Amino acid sequence: MQLGFIGFGEAAFELSNGLKQEGLQQISAYDGNLDDPIYGQIIRDRAAKAQVCLLDSPQKVINEANMIIVAVPADKTYGVSQTLKPYLKKSSIYIDVSASTPAIKKQVSENVTEQGALFVDAAMMGPLPVYKHKVPILASGSGADLFIELMTPYGMDICKVSDNPGDASAVKLIRSIYMKGVAALLIEMLEAAYEFRVEDLVISSISETMNGRTFEETMNRLVTGTAIHALRRSVELEGSIDMLESSQLDAVMTAAAKQKLQQLSQFNLKEKFKGQTPAHWLEVITALRTS
Repeated sequence: MQLGFIGFGEAAFELSNGLKQEGLQQISAYDGNLDDPIYGQIIRDRAAKAQVCLLDSPQKVINEANMIIVAVPADKTYGVSQTLKPYLKKSSIYIDVSASTPAIKKQVSENVTEQGALFVDAAMMGPLPVYKHKVPILASGSGADLFIELMTPYGMDICKVSDNPGDASAVKLIRSIYMKGVAALLIEMLEAAYEFRVEDLVISSISETMNGRTFEETMNRLVTGTAIHALRRSVELEGSIDMLESSQLDAVMTAAAKQKLQQLSQFNLKEKFKGQTPAHWLEVITALRTS
């Protein structure tokens, strides 16, 4: 099997470096920044370290490789697929590892499959410098099964989501709502705790609340409880916002939480559930979706 990369940034370097150690010998790559006065040398140094053959055109990579991993920025994904489309072969497997939206992944898939090639929407779910080629990957699309079959022997950790392009990226981006959102919320909370010199007490108190149960249990409790008490909790956050703003601290995350709770209160879920906390978060989401 021959592997090719379109785009040889950090992701492609870490993947190819790990795959080389697993015994995959034939890896080539093309990067549009190869002649850049700054980035060109970085690309060459990475390729030399990973023992990857740099080629001077994407067409040459596609001609040599039957599996093509496209690792370009999300805003370049669709344009690159249009550029590569004329060169794709029916034996090609086109793997898009960008952080593009599900809608873009579907458009890229259409470009690829029109040529008779297979498409894989691959969502990498961890840091490449840590995991390298063993980074957990979610895969969807027409080529997901073959991608797993060919790359698992080289140590890659790939889990199929579905045959629908975009489904894997949907999981990644939805997960990011929480992972990036909670990080931003924590920073806002810690800034306030540090300002008032109560960081140890705040962290200890939250730890006691959060550590006693699993994530699923905590999530269920918070969502179902908020369904009944959204309005009261939004009012409580007004005090938090006043405190932050009076101390010249940013309150953007707290204000957003208050706004979301106010919106939830307008669905009158407390009345719909007759004042009783629902048993499962799915009841809340279903009620919101059907209101």
